[in-house]
Amino acid sequence: MKIDVLVAEIGSTTTVVNAFNGIHTPDPVFLGQGQAPTSVLEGDVRIGLNNAIEELSKYLKTETVIYDEMLATSSAAGGLKMTVHGLVHDMTVRAAREAALGAGAIIHKVTAGKLRQTDLNAIQEINPNIILIAGGVDYGEKETAIENAEKLASLNLKIPFIYAGNIENQEEIKLIFDKTKSRLYVVENVYPKIDQLNIEPTRRIIQDVFEAHIIHAPGMEHVRELVNGPIIPTPGAVMEASKLMKEQMGDLLAFDVGGATTDLHSVTEGSEEINRILISPEPVAKRTVEGDLGVFVNLKNIVALIGEENLQKEIEEKMQMNLFELMETHQAIPATPQQIAFAERLTQEAVKTALQRHVGQIKHLYGPGGKTTIAEGKDLSNVQYIIGTGGALTRLPHGYQILRSILAKHEQNKLLPTEDAVVLLDHDYIMASLGVLSRKYPASAYQLMKKSMRWKGGAFHEPKN
Repeated sequence: MKIDVLVAEIGSTTTVVNAFNGIHTPDPVFLGQGQAPTSVLEGDVRIGLNNAIEELSKYLKTETVIYDEMLATSSAAGGLKMTVHGLVHDMTVRAAREAALGAGAIIHKVTAGKLRQTDLNAIQEINPNIILIAGGVDYGEKETAIENAEKLASLNLKIPFIYAGNIENQEEIKLIFDKTKSRLYVVENVYPKIDQLNIEPTRRIIQDVFEAHIIHAPGMEHVRELVNGPIIPTPGAVMEASKLMKEQMGDLLAFDVGGATTDLHSVTEGSEEINRILISPEPVAKRTVEGDLGVFVNLKNIVALIGEENLQKEIEEKMQMNLFELMETHQAIPATPQQIAFAERLTQEAVKTALQRHVGQIKHLYGPGGKTTIAEGKDLSNVQYIIGTGGALTRLPHGYQILRSILAKHEQNKLLPTEDAVVLLDHDYIMASLGVLSRKYPASAYQLMKKSMRWKGGAFHEPKN
């Protein structure tokens, strides 16, 4: 069978391939999906990819699958591990961190100011894929970034470095890395002026660097023999899809609840009223990663957030079961009605907690001149759509109700979405694949998103599951 585009999602445990036809027409089609265990640990990612393609051929009832293009997202080999180093934590460090997260990175260490020996030791132990150096507004402080670059260059890590700091330092930084075997990428300052974020150039270069160097990760060396299109980090692909949808639909919030983490992507400028009183700028596209809120790997963390006694009472009332028994029998893909109900309760808590950590708030300060009202953090009050993707929200029966429940109550002073927001689900579970597809075929990617989210009669319709 001839297929226009295959998109592979190479995860740490599972490799999925999604097949699409009609990419060059106004009516592209999602054909189906195949999956297999990821084979990075076996030393060759092609094994898992080929097995997933074989599963796809069985689903499509065809002996062979021939494709024109294969694109990919990857979180295998530990994903995109980064460390970020800037000058002031609430300024350049924060801007650099937002850029890295928006690109789909997993940030293992963040430092502010001059690096100490303990920091350098930790960086060597982390062994990141990319290191991002920032620091100083343009034509401002110079010494910290230069000293940090010298210390990092001395580690001889032989990995890519990105410099996104004070423009005056660019030539000096180049000279420092000219003496090493590391590749240096120089990009615009992430924080060029006080209260001005400029994270998009850095976010784009991080994804480009990831694509150029991912083939050097263990087990990934031969990935280019199958994948002939872009490869970007899986979380970054979800962000790409979210940004495309924002351009077409309006401001949105996308929850990606998985077994190990819960990622939250918001793409919104916020309201003019709140922007006037924000104490520090926020990026239009913001991603937060809650590494303690995975509904399988981090089961115990979520149970602790709910409270064991409270959860035991809920379970006894609804399921007539013991909490310990449910925890012991919990599976990545729940099978029994009790396991499904338990997974949904965990997902509900993960969604609620991730939103609370992501959203901004209004504060009232009192001083000699009286009361002053300020805002800090991300303003979500203009969000028009709330989207659910990831296995938990798209495959459990009540994903829609879980997302709708976060709009039921409004907390005073929190900059939350209103009840008018429309809740949608990525029914085909292809949002990450469409994110990488959008790099080359944005119009087709959006049409496929509309179908996955049940666009009918010129409008999106909320599911009633």
